[in-house]
Amino acid sequence: MLLSTRQSEPTNGVNPPRVTFDRFELDLRSGELRKDGRKIRLQAQPFKLLALLIEQAGEVVARDEVCRALWQTETFVDFDHSMAAALNKIREALGDSADQPQFVETLPRRGYRFIGRISRDQPVVAARPRSQGVPRLSAWPAKWLRIVGGISIAVVALLVTLTWKMVRDGDVTLKSGPRIRSLAVLPLANLSGQPDQDYFADGITEELTTDLGKISALRVISRTSTMQYKGSKKPLPEIARELNVDAIVEGAVARSGNHVHITVNLIQASPERHLWAENYESAVADALAVQGKIAQTVGRKIGLGITEKERELLTIPRTVNPEAQDLYMEGRFAWHFAENAEASQKAVDYFEQAIEKDPSFAKAYAALASVYSVWIPGMAQGPRDRMPKAREFAMKALALDNTISESHGTLGMIDLFYDWNWSTAEEEYKQTIALNPNYFWVYSWHARGLVARGQTEQAVAEAQRVIGLSPSPLNWDYPIWVFVLARREDIARQRAEQLLRVAPQWPWARFSAAYVYELHGDSEKAVQEFLKADELFGTEPRKIAQLRQAFAKYGSQGYWRQAIKNYKQAAKSSYVGPVLVAEACARIGDKECAFEWLEKGLNERDDLMINLNVDPPLESLHSDPRFQELVRRVGIPP
Repeated sequence: MLLSTRQSEPTNGVNPPRVTFDRFELDLRSGELRKDGRKIRLQAQPFKLLALLIEQAGEVVARDEVCRALWQTETFVDFDHSMAAALNKIREALGDSADQPQFVETLPRRGYRFIGRISRDQPVVAARPRSQGVPRLSAWPAKWLRIVGGISIAVVALLVTLTWKMVRDGDVTLKSGPRIRSLAVLPLANLSGQPDQDYFADGITEELTTDLGKISALRVISRTSTMQYKGSKKPLPEIARELNVDAIVEGAVARSGNHVHITVNLIQASPERHLWAENYESAVADALAVQGKIAQTVGRKIGLGITEKERELLTIPRTVNPEAQDLYMEGRFAWHFAENAEASQKAVDYFEQAIEKDPSFAKAYAALASVYSVWIPGMAQGPRDRMPKAREFAMKALALDNTISESHGTLGMIDLFYDWNWSTAEEEYKQTIALNPNYFWVYSWHARGLVARGQTEQAVAEAQRVIGLSPSPLNWDYPIWVFVLARREDIARQRAEQLLRVAPQWPWARFSAAYVYELHGDSEKAVQEFLKADELFGTEPRKIAQLRQAFAKYGSQGYWRQAIKNYKQAAKSSYVGPVLVAEACARIGDKECAFEWLEKGLNERDDLMINLNVDPPLESLHSDPRFQELVRRVGIPP
């Protein structure tokens, strides 16, 4: 029952007319808040909220209870905005802080609690501490009393103003409690009331993750790892433990027409503590720029030293055409879930439309370069068709904005996998990491280059770093492959088993497990996993049946002979990686077939060619002079 604000005496004594706490008095009859007897301005709705919380002082008042009591006729989106505004008004009136609250505490995903000490129906008397050895004020001359009083009031007013400004602007950092050196950005909730706006909320989440990743003193978990918690009801400390982070950033996005409202909360994981909350309002066109402001504030709040270079990266103007921004986010949304050539092309279409709307939109070029640089099963175009386009768009993006880490990473990948220019690739990777130390893909690509040239321990360390930045096994197929190439069967098996447990229906999980079994010498189990991968990749049922029949009749050798036939047939209409075929030929001992396809791999600039020296299925070819000549032509450093 909400404490009454009507000007009538309580009839049963349960709800007293006045409640006092600290130096404040809440008068329920007049609907007024006073401090030391002076009236403090507080609008009706914030007053009612404060009264409700005080009525249940010390107890958690759930969000839905507040909504029912005070915002019965409003939608959930309106409630979220109104609640945040009311809390801000209360804290402003009380001089309270969301970071270190004295009166009103926010408990993420639970509700709110009044934590101040209260007494009911007693007048407030301002405290007057006495100090030994200091003359009583009444003994001082009136003139000096007026001067000292005026100076004191001015100093106090100045300190209060400066302190409030620092809290408001995020310049107050946390000096106590465990140090925060890692965090995860959970998917921001879509509060627009329209499910088709999920792409926008996800896009804002990704931008915030990217911007926070630019802070070198902070380990930021990849977007892929956090998306599994979209809509999750798991307690935040549990999520933090699973992701191995010190803190969580969560919040919501509400879009209405050309207006965007973003709510952000920063929560320490252990012990669970709400550290900071803020609301941001902007036009849709400025939504991307807001993320840089949020990232800077989060960095300050947890006491991290942001370098001048990082501050510059976070304050680069990024206003874009709103329609282009929407198309860009739609493309990102499609690309993140792309598992076939059709979905990949859909992402390309969105990015191209974004560029048509805004030819100066650098991020759209960067995203287009990323899509063209990655081959997905079923694509008709091979590296010679895709990689030059990827390079063109990456260069265009950097010509417009040289600070886009994604484009530097893409160029490094092209240098290594397509041009086989090892030293240039290293330079691009260094630039990528300088711009975003948490861009986990660059460590994957770097690990492959290291293991390919025989720098095994460094490669394993880089692959482990990928896992640290992306604790979700859904990004572990690449590190697993590096572990296989490095002959680290122990780590490869452990990670492959974890990946299979969480994603048994993901084709790359099965593909990764197959290579691990093969490294172990269990060709039968390896083929069983390859068969499952074939099915999940969408291989025609007729071809699957042929593969199963060949495996049942002739074992793994039968499977690979039939696989070679299927590869050759598929190559007539779509791109088939030549090195995959060469591996199959090597498995059945057909060296001539293997070298024929490796030569094609050289001509096609197949990215697997850089693995020649470390690819397990190709070991039987190492003693052949033709193999060493291929290694020389690829230019693999000794």
